[in-house]
Amino acid sequence: MSEDFELDTDDLKRRMDGSMANLRTEFASLRTGRASASMLEPVMVDAYGSMTPINQVGTVNVPESRMVTVNVWDKSLVGKVEKAIRESGLGINPQLNGTIIMLPIPELNEERRRELGKVAGHYAESARVAIRNVRRDGMDQIKKAKADGMSEDDQKFWETEVQELTDEMIKAVDAALENKQAEIMQV
Repeated sequence: MSEDFELDTDDLKRRMDGSMANLRTEFASLRTGRASASMLEPVMVDAYGSMTPINQVGTVNVPESRMVTVNVWDKSLVGKVEKAIRESGLGINPQLNGTIIMLPIPELNEERRRELGKVAGHYAESARVAIRNVRRDGMDQIKKAKADGMSEDDQKFWETEVQELTDEMIKAVDAALENKQAEIMQV
């Protein structure tokens, strides 16, 4: 039976890639002094009795490098969208113009840049923890197979495979963090 053991490394890689995709989404929501429609992705609006992503109640545009606009489709939701943006923690003060909400992106000061760098670090650490949890699951599967009679050579082989995959993904997280922090600190 031990000869039949095959660790599903594709599943482990897919789960680790999911952690990376989540990290990229979180990084996209961090503002860097330049306007981006993706910075509003985490904002949820209380619309029609349920929490709805902002891009499902209006059109998000970036007309210029320091401005994001949200054209709300339903006039009755303009106030709720404005409130959701104010309470989102993005540090942006929305301005109303009919059904269009304008979000001027202020220049980031040095202190705010450092804070955003720390937030990016927390996001990266969460991704590293998620990747290590996937590694632990893989190692647990190997230990279970060892208890079922897997040879020590096979155990070492699979443990090395899982560790190499983990190291590769942690390097990718570190590189993404380095790039994001450089982007944040860029004036």
